[in-house]
Amino acid sequence: MSKTVSFITKNFGKYDVSSIGSYMECGGFDALKKAITLSGEEIAGIVAAAKIKGRGGAGYDMGRKLAQAKSVIAEKKVVICNADEGEPCTFKDRMLLENDPFNLIESMIITGYTVDAEDGYIYLREEYCHLRPLLLNAIRQAKTYGFLGTNILGKGFNFEIHLYSGAGAYVCGEGTALIESIEGKAGRPRMKPPFIKQCGLYNRPTCVNNVESLSLLSHILLDEDKEYQTYGMGDSIGTKLISVAGNVKHPGVFEIPFGTTVREIVYDLAGGIDGDRPIRLLQFGGASGKIASSKILDTPYTYEDLKRSGVTVGSGAILVIDDRTSLIEFLQSTQEFFSHESCGQCTPCREGNRHMKLFLQKLADGTHTDKDIKSMKKIAKLMAMSSLCGLGETAQSALVSAMNQFEDVFHVKSSEVQE
Repeated sequence: MSKTVSFITKNFGKYDVSSIGSYMECGGFDALKKAITLSGEEIAGIVAAAKIKGRGGAGYDMGRKLAQAKSVIAEKKVVICNADEGEPCTFKDRMLLENDPFNLIESMIITGYTVDAEDGYIYLREEYCHLRPLLLNAIRQAKTYGFLGTNILGKGFNFEIHLYSGAGAYVCGEGTALIESIEGKAGRPRMKPPFIKQCGLYNRPTCVNNVESLSLLSHILLDEDKEYQTYGMGDSIGTKLISVAGNVKHPGVFEIPFGTTVREIVYDLAGGIDGDRPIRLLQFGGASGKIASSKILDTPYTYEDLKRSGVTVGSGAILVIDDRTSLIEFLQSTQEFFSHESCGQCTPCREGNRHMKLFLQKLADGTHTDKDIKSMKKIAKLMAMSSLCGLGETAQSALVSAMNQFEDVFHVKSSEVQE
């Protein structure tokens, strides 16, 4: 099996990203021209047949999401591209924005056509502000060439794309908080229901996808030979963009076929560990992801195999930590991040993060007790079950998985400290 492939990245380096003409010379907007000959239901069916799972973290079936958005009856609908990408160690969407911006614009137009939306919004994270001119240029040129605006390609389809920038809040990666931010409010999650597919941005039915999910769409529509289905294994079909960072020699973004082992990713693609040191832990899916020991190295990178090993694909990030960092130091760093980024709106997240901080300090001081461990497990469960959004639900993921994977670190060494 090839270590890397070029399906979603096939346009990288092939055209001038500032020129729509250059993009069209390598097949740009051919997918849109094909899309308008199909119905929205047919396009959703093609995506469903490709078995694409959403690349934002939840892994929701993309064909099903499009079909559901299409089925909602409303005069005005919205498509949102979530380009917030605030998950630490995740930077694969940035590569798509930098190297293939016109493909994202084309795919958003196709999505709008598929679900009968009239407006598209790109929500760009504050740290990617240097990409605003590139995206604004792509939007402007697409409109000049008639791919945006009214009566697109004579089909009677109207669609506009608007670019919004965030202010650096991690929680705005959550769909409803993102919507609140676009509306000019504080970026805090909404209570659900109603769900955004029925009542989202400005109370309009809204379909939210991340950059990688959307960027796949145009490639899938032009994949006449079903190349995408030749990659992967089991129920994990196709390819995945992954971000690898930490104590590796060659951090970067790689497009891999599902089924590539974690060992091949870390040692062949990322070049192995700095100074050939031993691995302390690996974290999958960003700071909100679970961690594992080096025992996971021979596990195939698929949704199913990673889940069986106690971790998830999540945002597609893999953070590699060597033995120079202790597990407790790593967990404290992760907890500090979530304490800083929590909006504080709901009690489970706000108070849960505070208790995690106290527990980890006891752990660092060696004063924790069995009662502390039991209490922390209970609090973590409450956070996962009761938090308003994904931040609180997953803030404790690293800690809970560490308790399962590295039991010796949490072992109470002396009976004298028992309560």
